[in-house]
Amino acid sequence: MKTILIVEDDVNLCGGVKLYLEKKGYQVLCAHSLHEARRITDKGAETIALMLLDCNLPDGDGMEFCRNWRRRQAVPVIFLTARDTEEDMIRGFRAGADDYMAKPFSVELLSERIAAVLRRSAGEEDRQMFCYRGLAVDLGKKQVFREQEPVKLSGTEYRILELLIDNRSQVMTREMLLQKIWDIDENYVDENTLNVYIRRLRRKLEKDPKNPEYIITVFGIGYTFGDM
Repeated sequence: MKTILIVEDDVNLCGGVKLYLEKKGYQVLCAHSLHEARRITDKGAETIALMLLDCNLPDGDGMEFCRNWRRRQAVPVIFLTARDTEEDMIRGFRAGADDYMAKPFSVELLSERIAAVLRRSAGEEDRQMFCYRGLAVDLGKKQVFREQEPVKLSGTEYRILELLIDNRSQVMTREMLLQKIWDIDENYVDENTLNVYIRRLRRKLEKDPKNPEYIITVFGIGYTFGDM
């Protein structure tokens, strides 16, 4: 049974999430302040599989807590917060978050994202073949097929597609993509170049590039793969 630590000062929200996750088979610990979270992690950080962390807590900044935590532990973190601007999300990912959910949120979707983050963390994702609506990607051989026909992608185009597939439970901000792909060919990639790569990918992969079903734009934030 995997243990999840919720660090959230809203007692009712924490209790509701705890109840739902326990029904899903997790053991759940709750802390309503950073002080309580430190006390729990000091006693048994090695037993925690994942942390759900609020950004705004009565005794400090959750992002700074996350930054310090990730220096010591590889345990994944998902932020739960009302701070939902692109700037806040970028700060959260830079602090070491594995995912970011803005309040209010669906506990069912949260449960799915927890499962996805835990799979990635444990290396349990199938790295051989990914299939979705006629698109097949051999992640081991780095080959792409649409309706069983091979699709030739450049190294950077493939890397963008792979990143979106690997993180399909979340939105990849434009800045996150730029940070990940800028050095594929040791060339700097700016936002205009990223736009070009996205257009090329859609032309090569989508049946209707103007109405994509694989590479979806999340306006004002970035991109996601398929249905989240």
